[in-house]
Amino acid sequence: MIDWKADVLLVDDEPKSLLALQALLEPLGQNLLSARSGEEAVRLALDRDPAVIVLDVRMPGMDGFETARTIRARERSSHVPIIFLTGASGEMAATFRGYEAGAVDYLVKPVVAQVLRSKVAVFVELRRKNAALAAEVAERRAAEERLRESQAQLRALAARLISIREEERARIAREVHDELGQVLTGLKMDVTWLGKHLGKEQAALLEKVAAMRQLIDSTVRVVRRISTGMRPEILDLGLVAAIGWQAKAFQKRMGIRCRVELPAERLEPGSELSTAVFRIFQEILTNIARHAGAGSVCVRLGVSGERLTLEVADDGHGIAEEAVHARDSLGLLGMRERAQQFGGELSIRGVPGEGTTVTLRVPLPPART
Repeated sequence: MIDWKADVLLVDDEPKSLLALQALLEPLGQNLLSARSGEEAVRLALDRDPAVIVLDVRMPGMDGFETARTIRARERSSHVPIIFLTGASGEMAATFRGYEAGAVDYLVKPVVAQVLRSKVAVFVELRRKNAALAAEVAERRAAEERLRESQAQLRALAARLISIREEERARIAREVHDELGQVLTGLKMDVTWLGKHLGKEQAALLEKVAAMRQLIDSTVRVVRRISTGMRPEILDLGLVAAIGWQAKAFQKRMGIRCRVELPAERLEPGSELSTAVFRIFQEILTNIARHAGAGSVCVRLGVSGERLTLEVADDGHGIAEEAVHARDSLGLLGMRERAQQFGGELSIRGVPGEGTTVTLRVPLPPART
């Protein structure tokens, strides 16, 4: 532990009095500073910011009252406690003047050693605690700053990972669609050719060829579904078209009625933002299918000012408040993370028995000129 010491400023124009004060306060083990005039006391108070000032009232030139007022008038030293010392007892007016000048205590000479030490010790301990508190606050702020930096780095890493994943999805989707699709198309052509060259008397083989063609057709549909799920080609036509297509596909697959309100004009917020909004929309629909028990969904996509808004409302059970902020709700966390990567926000409001409304608001990138 660091040997911490406070500065204690002793002010008296008499050298003997200063020595006596130093001797009285030496047992406290603090840094004792001496000043023989008001001007010197003001300078030391500003330079050293002492924990307490022991100030003689009667001094030539700038007396103790004026010195105290000058010290109090400076912002840096305005908070320093001042203990006045006077050789005159029974001067009530002088005592009042001392408190008006900013004194926290008033002692009459000759000073009782234990009394002075105890009073000075109180202010020294107060300064020590304040210093410890300031150090703790500084450390906490530094820790918070490190935490913010760490969170920013994690968000940047998450954004990069999502970007890489979307790029990989697009690449695999193209390869599955193009290469595997071509192979299946070629295989279907060969099977068709084979079927045409078989005679009617080869019924078993013709039946097998027909089954193979059906299997190939089924496999083609699976390939298209996988490819579309990884990276819908309709995104190339714009976000509006993609949202409308996904809503129709959801309605057809789940039997949940979807009412969609889309802007007439095409939105072009950029490939990455379009993909992020579309993925969030997909996750919202997935949550509705799994948890909401809804009969209908209303989807609204629009632009207001420089902000894109996507609102999805269902008439299901209504999400509970604790579920909105649950740490294990990875789907909700993922949606919020995607929104934050583009400076957006995601709000979720559920009303028991009436449904849930999820609203995404994200700023649009500046238009390119």
